Amino acid sequence: MSMVFCHGCGKEIHETARSCPQCGAVQNAQLNTFVPDQDDKSAFDWYIDAFRQYVVFTGRARRKAYWYFVLINLVVSILLSIIGALVSDGGVVEGLYSIAALVPSIAVGVRRLHDSNRSGWWLLLPIVNLIFLCLDSDPEANRFGPCPKKLAQ
Repeated sequence: MSMVFCHGCGKEIHETARSCPQCGAVQNAQLNTFVPDQDDKSAFDWYIDAFRQYVVFTGRARRKAYWYFVLINLVVSILLSIIGALVSDGGVVEGLYSIAALVPSIAVGVRRLHDSNRSGWWLLLPIVNLIFLCLDSDPEANRFGPCPKKLAQ
């Protein structure tokens, strides 16, 4: 019985598993790669993936996954603020979106910190976590799972 790491959350699963029982990420049993190929994803796909894995605080996330989420989240917030100002909703729609995006943003931030082999608790320190979130991945597997860059190749 051979075990491999899930590409969605980094948990150890059986090599013949079609999807991860923890996060539901689809696995390719022969190549054990996440489908679709991570290098073919658009910025919006990375954003949607953060919402799909909104309570997954285990595993690792590439810089690309984190920063695309942050960028699109900022753009959506600005657009909702503008629309809210035009219709005079008092910021209700943008506030609801911010609440909905809170847990996914924490989860992708924790996974990003895991990618540089740091605990997710570093998110509580504002300046330090920004530096850690910008650092490159650990090139090898660490205590949080395999390197997501190598999984995409």
